[in-house]
Amino acid sequence: MARDILNEFETIHDEEKAIDTGKKVKIGIIGCGWIAGAHIIEYLKMEDVEVVALADLIPGKAEAFAKKYGVEGAKYYLSGHDMLENEQLDGVSICTYNTQHAPCAIDALEHGVNVMLEKPFTVTLDEAIEVMKAEKKSGKILTIGFQPRMSANIQMIKKIIDSGELGKVYYMQAGGGRRRGIPTPYGTTFIEKETGGIGAMGDIGCYSLDMLLNAVGYPKPLTVSGYTANFFGVDPENYPGHPEYAEKFGVEDFAAGFIRLEGGIILDFRISWAMNMDSCGDTLILGTKGGLRIPSMDCYNGDLPKPMMIYKNVAGKKISFEVPKDEAPDLFFKKLRSFVDAIKTNGKATVSSKEIVINQAIIDAIIRSNEAGREIEVVIPEV
Repeated sequence: MARDILNEFETIHDEEKAIDTGKKVKIGIIGCGWIAGAHIIEYLKMEDVEVVALADLIPGKAEAFAKKYGVEGAKYYLSGHDMLENEQLDGVSICTYNTQHAPCAIDALEHGVNVMLEKPFTVTLDEAIEVMKAEKKSGKILTIGFQPRMSANIQMIKKIIDSGELGKVYYMQAGGGRRRGIPTPYGTTFIEKETGGIGAMGDIGCYSLDMLLNAVGYPKPLTVSGYTANFFGVDPENYPGHPEYAEKFGVEDFAAGFIRLEGGIILDFRISWAMNMDSCGDTLILGTKGGLRIPSMDCYNGDLPKPMMIYKNVAGKKISFEVPKDEAPDLFFKKLRSFVDAIKTNGKATVSSKEIVINQAIIDAIIRSNEAGREIEVVIPEV
């Protein structure tokens, strides 16, 4: 019997579709930092994509970026707005720091350009709603950069729940987190309030939330009791060679939340950039017929350190079995390829704003609950 169940969850790989290279998709990139490098590498693999423009507010940075990655013939701008005003683009990758996600996305949508917006969606729920209003008015594609969603492992979680194997899901515990992993090797834009806006939740917490919320159909949050801390971020000892970073730290390095979701599901969430523990534990999904254990991860990048486990009672006996683990290659390519394909076919966003606004609402509510010192209700305005 266990073998039959295992077979049910074996990964079936889709055949690669032929790409029509007759129509070139013109792409621009706003923000030429390190994450933009991941975008350009994958765009350059696509025969039907031309990266025609690059924008960065630091003089010379876009030119240096183009030279580093071998981009030829692109035009350079000191602002995304100037690029949008002067170029006829099919799509744009927004790779700025977090606090500029909303204004850049709104600007692009108002110019009639399809948007691949890097995570996090925005910093606040209010910003996310404004972006969605611009999306609705424009009729263009807005997709959020959650490449773990392209992983067969992450997709398998939803398949297991949809199959009914776990019964009714009633509790989810988000685990993982980093013992020491404040992302200062890329400078301080992640950790400063003016640029990052939010910290660990916007960097890796949003991935963790998406993994679980997407698996259960993205139910809306009803109430949130949240907590955030920054004990490690403001300690100079955590920045060997750069003690000044501690003074710049203005976001959270740890967050936890107790979230009541529609449908009677409880989400026990926690995430960490730094803590005195190797992990917050495995991710657990408890159902009335079975439970799923997802091994602890520090990045939620779509790969798994070991197979997931399902736990059940069968004929009065406790059984457990592994879910076959798949490799997670080329997720960034798949993310950007799905964006390009949607542009070419007038398709839909792979990771939609209607889903991720719920993700953002939870992050926003954890921050507001911490500030208020109590549980708060969550209201997501209709767009």
